Amino acid sequence: MKLQKNTQLALYSVLEFAARPAEHVPAGEVAASFGVSVHHLAKVLSELARAGIVEAVRGVGGGYRFAANPRRLTLLDVIALFEDPSGDGSRPGAAASAAERALRDVWDEIDQITRATLGSITIATMLRMMGRAAPAGAAAAPARPPGP
Repeated sequence: MKLQKNTQLALYSVLEFAARPAEHVPAGEVAASFGVSVHHLAKVLSELARAGIVEAVRGVGGGYRFAANPRRLTLLDVIALFEDPSGDGSRPGAAASAAERALRDVWDEIDQITRATLGSITIATMLRMMGRAAPAGAAAAPARPPGP
């Protein structure tokens, strides 16, 4: 599954904020760590805020903070804000060959497995996988996207 840049940025941002739940993290800091413009990141963060996943805090010491329940929020929940996780929607027509129909069935099954997997992985699970399940009040190092 290939995710759009905004989707990847949303996932990285959510993990960043969730790893630092007691902090208000400035958008500029997150943008710099991911190598994107603050303007680009603001669009993603705005969508996450509308969904109640992050909360914007204005003023001195402001920024964004994680506002969702990390034990309930899944990777699929975040992805679904930016992409249609139901697959590409292309179905072979009645005139499709047997090979086309068989391959489409395989791709559909792969899509279903992918959705089920992403829907079963919570942000809390990701934090544990990252070794970042910091105790309450403890600061953690920022999450970094994989290199090029």
